[in-house]
Amino acid sequence: MAEKVYTKNAPDAIGPYSQAVKANGFVFTSGQIAINPATGNVEADTIEGQTEQVMKNLKAVLEEAGSSLEKAVKTVCFLADMNDFGKFNEIYGQYFTEKPARSCVAVKTLPKNVLCEVEVIAEL
Repeated sequence: MAEKVYTKNAPDAIGPYSQAVKANGFVFTSGQIAINPATGNVEADTIEGQTEQVMKNLKAVLEEAGSSLEKAVKTVCFLADMNDFGKFNEIYGQYFTEKPARSCVAVKTLPKNVLCEVEVIAEL
């Protein structure tokens, strides 16, 4: 049976979904955007700043689930502008040092008009 994951160290869901769900030895995170959980606001306006906040949010959710960034097996990344790919990768690579499988696509618009969103599947 699936178990919902919640931490106050990551932003609350902005819709009818959970921050993450644990099932069958894995944790599946919802996409995290650059909302600072302390303020509830998107505070960074650069891809670097937003990527940092996304990684902090993912780290908090994974740790609450009993996992970690190092146990990630797959990520899905969404960018508002593919021209940010290089800068995004610089920050992403500092956090996902084990190099999980990944998809990265550009999309027309992201929630709250952020510049990036990342979701993770990780082992428990």
